[in-house]
Amino acid sequence: MQTENLSLLGKKTEYKQEYAPDVLEAFENKHQGNDYRVTFNCPEFTSLCPITNQPDFATIRIDYIPDVKMVESKSLKLYLFSFRNHGAFHEDCVNIIMKDLIQLMNPKYIEVTGIFTPRGGISIYPYANYGRPGTKYAQLAEEKLFNHSFSL
Repeated sequence: MQTENLSLLGKKTEYKQEYAPDVLEAFENKHQGNDYRVTFNCPEFTSLCPITNQPDFATIRIDYIPDVKMVESKSLKLYLFSFRNHGAFHEDCVNIIMKDLIQLMNPKYIEVTGIFTPRGGISIYPYANYGRPGTKYAQLAEEKLFNHSFSL
């Protein structure tokens, strides 16, 4: 792996106290000719309700098909942890994460699912996806969105 553009690996971990998309780092995909999926699972995601300031807990699942760039996992962890003191609704968190990763990597396809624990007796599982416009990945995104059903 090329590490000259990665500033977090091997360094003391500094956790941001505010939402920090600038902490995300990418590296070059060595298998650009292949379509393959990369999945991240973050079972300790935390954000704050923007109305009550109460904590919300979730597992965030990120699944993507890379193109030229890939997200570096430590930077992704620090980025997701930066939501800890950030006030956003569940649906906002999932869409913000997806859009930040699209901006960072320009993947062929990406989906983000939030599996939020119940609060007030109800669970919310927002799902967002994206496929590069004008490609088979856009068709995949549309198909997956309209046929999406969630099961634990």
